[in-house]
Amino acid sequence: MSLNRQQSPFVYTDEQLIARFQSGDERAYIELVNRYRDRLINFVYPFFGDFEQAEDVVQETMIKLYEKKHYYREIAKFSTWIYTIARNLANTELRKKKRRKTTYISRMTKDDRQYDIPAVQADLNQNLQNEFIRDRIHAAIRELPEHFKTVIILRDIQELSYDDISNIVGVPLGTVKSRINRARLQLQAELQDLK
Repeated sequence: MSLNRQQSPFVYTDEQLIARFQSGDERAYIELVNRYRDRLINFVYPFFGDFEQAEDVVQETMIKLYEKKHYYREIAKFSTWIYTIARNLANTELRKKKRRKTTYISRMTKDDRQYDIPAVQADLNQNLQNEFIRDRIHAAIRELPEHFKTVIILRDIQELSYDDISNIVGVPLGTVKSRINRARLQLQAELQDLK
């Protein structure tokens, strides 16, 4: 008779995983990628409002993690280190994007009238409304000054602690709280017509 015992698998911390990866354990790298891929896409997406660009930046972040694994030292949390890499790569991509001149067809019209798209179903209408609101919020976040944009994404979208945000952006805790508060006020003013 065999006993079917359930063994609870040992879950490594991020810091233990990066240490294992630094020692040559490729599975630890795969686990870190699996843990952080979606979080980082959610972090980077509001910077661009474009899923493919967010994926590209996260892919590049994971490549940097692989190539620069020995640069990590356990003086900071791993999450702080990886978010900082992603933020720096996103900022670099944004600077490149600003240098390229882009004309959007949606901005070429001379009239500012709104177009009503009739919905066949009530659910479709609600989904469109929700999508419109989400897009407006993301657009408003993208228009924030860089120092506000980063902290508001880390706090309100990624739900990181104030201490973690302070470490990622490299400013004192009081400054982080002030920036988050000011960013929220700017967003509230920008989005007041959505109420």
